[in-house]
Amino acid sequence: MRALKGIKILLVDDEPNILQFLELGLVNEGFEVFTAQDGLTALTLAEKVRPHVAVLDVMMPGMDGFEVCRLLKQEEQIAVIMLTAKEEVNDRVKGLTLGADDYMSKPFSFDELLARIHARVRNQFPHLLGEVRIGPFKIDDRRKEISYRERVLELSPTEYDLLHFLVINKGIVLSKAVILDKVWGYDFGGEENIVEVYIRSLRDKLNDKEHRLIRTLRGAGYRVDLS
Repeated sequence: MRALKGIKILLVDDEPNILQFLELGLVNEGFEVFTAQDGLTALTLAEKVRPHVAVLDVMMPGMDGFEVCRLLKQEEQIAVIMLTAKEEVNDRVKGLTLGADDYMSKPFSFDELLARIHARVRNQFPHLLGEVRIGPFKIDDRRKEISYRERVLELSPTEYDLLHFLVINKGIVLSKAVILDKVWGYDFGGEENIVEVYIRSLRDKLNDKEHRLIRTLRGAGYRVDLS
């Protein structure tokens, strides 16, 4: 998956080593990257450069990531990914309430962050992207079409959203709870089993009879393998 030039990322973290590591990786992917080690600097920089995605650490001295997120969402059309040091439901709820679009718990893999950034760009700035190829898949967000091995799949809107989410996060284990949150929405009141029903339908349409493409990891969730 390839990032297009012109997509701006703002990294905000008070740990210089983390900033340097993420900046190097994202620049190598083709993004234009800006960094800040505190909230006030981040807000000033955001006003100047108008980033498309901000990756914010929650725990920072002075102005924390939650307040930065709230202020960014007031002024900017921007996607926000929150970073938290621990898996706290309260942090997640607070971040989403303030307008955050996604969150990740430290420690995390660079590949997962990259996948989430791509997902946010596709969801919120589709005009910046054309067709994107990921292994045997071709995703065209403007036409809402996914092709597999050059064959356009006949997908319902929910099947499109689910396969899109799975492919974008290839190699990452996604639990039913995460899938429900990201595809059906956090306020979905139905049963988790709906995920199984849609996974079964996607496997039929992909001719994935042996579940080698969309793998089930018992007790953990699902993972798309393209190798």
